[in-house]
Amino acid sequence: MIDDLSREAAQLWESGEFKTAGIGAQTIRTIRTDIRGDKIHWLDNQNLSPVQSEYMSVIDGLREELNYNLFLGLLSYEAHFVLYPPGTGYKKHLDRFSTNDERSISCVLYLNPNWQPLDGGQLRIYLDETFVEIPPVAGTMVIFRSDTLWHEVLPSTRPRWSITGWFRRRSLYTVIV
Repeated sequence: MIDDLSREAAQLWESGEFKTAGIGAQTIRTIRTDIRGDKIHWLDNQNLSPVQSEYMSVIDGLREELNYNLFLGLLSYEAHFVLYPPGTGYKKHLDRFSTNDERSISCVLYLNPNWQPLDGGQLRIYLDETFVEIPPVAGTMVIFRSDTLWHEVLPSTRPRWSITGWFRRRSLYTVIV
């Protein structure tokens, strides 16, 4: 499945299906290449390819396990293919918008075969006064809280591919009209 997802991401890239990623939510979304340099292609849950369906089936099983064991109330999952071209990264950030609390758990699946330490592109996760760095090796999945875990993507020397997504729950914000 990893190889098939990797091939599909590359084909979508070659056919021009990726867009420059922005920061912020919908109406306040802006392109800031000084903060974030990746290109993305959103998965359409109503129009998944066979390998995307297979991946989403695995993800739904993970959602059920997280709900069963951690009582998270996760309802859905949104995801996109991600390409960081060489030399690009994403500065330190959280994965939850300040105006929307639905993203609960971030999930990154790496699609990079034969990744070497000198290739860079590590996911740096901050833990209080220190950090850990996770290389983007094909088949590695990293799962963490979207609202509390600061992280960044370090620049790489070669194209860095992944599927990044977020498990969502019902909003706890009260909307007053």
